[in-house]
Amino acid sequence: MPARPILLLGHPLLWTPSAPAEPGARELSEIISDLGATLADFREKKGFGRAIAAPQIGKLVRVVFLGVGEPKPLLNPRIAWQSKEEMELWDDCFSFPDLMVRVRRAVEIKVVYQDEHGVGRELQAKNQLAELLQHEIDHLDGVLATDRAIDARSLAMRSEVLRRS
Repeated sequence: MPARPILLLGHPLLWTPSAPAEPGARELSEIISDLGATLADFREKKGFGRAIAAPQIGKLVRVVFLGVGEPKPLLNPRIAWQSKEEMELWDDCFSFPDLMVRVRRAVEIKVVYQDEHGVGRELQAKNQLAELLQHEIDHLDGVLATDRAIDARSLAMRSEVLRRS
């Protein structure tokens, strides 16, 4: 399927919670395919990107396409457990690719989800993968990294963060 346009910061659908995904639904395989194509296209054009959530292409369904390791969709993911230990980091997003946001995230999480066939799965994640999954699940809940900014000074242009790193 084709790469889809990514909704940008300010689009009201990005703040809208998503409906549960129904494994086996006809539209679902198309959404998963479009998410994979859109992730690959974004990586090729921008040089970064590890996952994408369905709301970012205008589909308000609880699907994340994870492009880390073996690419796969996560249907109806939710955080079942998270560590009390937190990390602070600069978060980025396809929906505002030139902006970075300083946020706090749990260092370790356990995510339960369904695969594309509806089989229940779980994923234990630490550090970068934990941060990524928290970011993507936030998208499904209508929450953006900008909503999680530590404070008013926790926004910066990507070029400035990279220059100072």
